[in-house]
Amino acid sequence: MTNIANVIELVGSSDKSWEDAAQIALTEATKTIHGITGIELTDTTAKVDPNTGKITEYHSTVKIAFGVDRS
Repeated sequence: MTNIANVIELVGSSDKSWEDAAQIALTEATKTIHGITGIELTDTTAKVDPNTGKITEYHSTVKIAFGVDRS
């Protein structure tokens, strides 16, 4: 069992939702980071089309925790 964790912060973006943006960030992290134990959603923002007033892009900032590899 690891007593120390690394934490990194990533921003994911999506044209669907904040949840999808967070999942995109997590999915990308799993390509190079192993042993992810949790994420924390720390911020949500969005890009808005000034002509329509509609959200065009969702951004989710997440902190991703994973154990220190001592091997």
